[in-house]
Amino acid sequence: MKIAIQGCTHGELEKIYDTIQHIEDEQGIKVDLLISCGDFQSTRNLSDLKCMACPDKYKDMCTFYKYYSGEAIAPVLTLFIGGNHEASNYLQELAYGGWVAPNIYYLGYAGVVNINGIRIAGLSGIFKGFDYLHGHHEKPPYDDNSMRSCYHIRNIDVFRLKQLSSNPPDIMLSHDWPRGVTKYGNAEQLIRFKKHFKDEIEQDKLGSSPTWEILETVKPAFWFAAHLHCKFAALVEHEGGRRTKFLALDKCLPGRRFLQVLDIGPPVQNDDISIQYDADWLAILKSTNHLISVEKKPRYTPGPGCGERYDFTPTPGELENVKKMFDGCLDIPYNFAQSVLAYKPNGQRPKLSMVHQPHATVNSQTTQFCQKLGIQDPMALLVGAHNTNTNFPNRTFSLTNKLANYINEKETNISLNSTLNPDEISIHEEANSEDEDGKNSALEDNVFSPEKSKKAPDSGDRKSMQVPLSLPAPQLDEESDEVDLASILNTKPSSQASDLFFIDKEGGGDKDPPCEDNAA
Repeated sequence: MKIAIQGCTHGELEKIYDTIQHIEDEQGIKVDLLISCGDFQSTRNLSDLKCMACPDKYKDMCTFYKYYSGEAIAPVLTLFIGGNHEASNYLQELAYGGWVAPNIYYLGYAGVVNINGIRIAGLSGIFKGFDYLHGHHEKPPYDDNSMRSCYHIRNIDVFRLKQLSSNPPDIMLSHDWPRGVTKYGNAEQLIRFKKHFKDEIEQDKLGSSPTWEILETVKPAFWFAAHLHCKFAALVEHEGGRRTKFLALDKCLPGRRFLQVLDIGPPVQNDDISIQYDADWLAILKSTNHLISVEKKPRYTPGPGCGERYDFTPTPGELENVKKMFDGCLDIPYNFAQSVLAYKPNGQRPKLSMVHQPHATVNSQTTQFCQKLGIQDPMALLVGAHNTNTNFPNRTFSLTNKLANYINEKETNISLNSTLNPDEISIHEEANSEDEDGKNSALEDNVFSPEKSKKAPDSGDRKSMQVPLSLPAPQLDEESDEVDLASILNTKPSSQASDLFFIDKEGGGDKDPPCEDNAA
């Protein structure tokens, strides 16, 4: 299966889909799945945009609303996790994941799905120690604090993902980098590219401790991340011979390494893509339902010596039970329905000062899922089980035939001081970032970056869209110290791991200053 991995999306769906179209046309291939590693920005309207954590003057509707309204349809199945720039009110409705638009699926606070036999797990948000032990207590309308804390990861989601250790997923997604992963790649090269990372790397503070716990415990074959707006590859060797191939990618801007295409699993035949729930994950959600909290106070997950069950590795009986609950069919239903009016541009810049945040509501997808599995919906607990949005009639979309086929002892010793990721840069960063020598970043095979161009036509025929692309040849010094981790692995050429693990000589020369938590 050909999978396109995207770093930070920042709402640029049209540009990303057009880039994929260019890759397909240029190389004569068909991309089967797009994965976004956060900052997706699924803003349906101005009220959603009001809930995104950054100053109003930098907020942009971008293009997601077109895919929500049905004006456009995502041309490839798209899977994403949340980051720290999101329509948090919308994503909070889908705590366990769901369709945010036709053919676009969100993994939830944490989740696992099975796509054509490839198991993909994800953790949404970023780590901040002072919120880590709390329940998911936030709900819109947000104040300045809850607008940010709502996208901070929580210990229950990390605990649940660590229960997958006996049956690791093929792919793990996070927005944050696992702390310490830079030890397993070319850190010197990364520091040349991002000089302000130096102190954080040397002090082992760059990234997230909980995500490293997941990596160390679960040992997935691949781990993809974003957040720090640069490309970085690493190879983590585990005891017992397992290896995790790590790749972080940039954000969608000209001359940046934001997209990577690779092969994982068997090829897809006749565009037959299926997305299913993962039985192990369903069993874990059900057996840990009693650990859910929606309170703003510490809640510890169980561990050895606690006097209760702390190992929630699914038993054969639990797996059989959840399969019976779903009548033996784990296909994820296409039950997307519009619940709010989509944005309609009028040619003028919106005045967000006149826009109010929405009130919290439950989502019918989550309600149906929780009823079937017999678990609680965190948002329903916050707003009341009978609180639903009845002011706007649900409009259910029908897909085309093609789309239709488709504990923890460490918690008591965790630092409450948030780690400053020095490259949490603003989403309004200039797009003309240059290398130190004044040249645009070089791109390697299968890593593309569209130039800023005229707006693509709103046409269903994407073949007619002509999007200029910047595809300069890689420019390396003669005495290059590039690292090809695939050669270390003796990987077969057909795996395209040599493309995945090619680490550039210099990269893009970003000179972004450190920013607050509301930055990218």
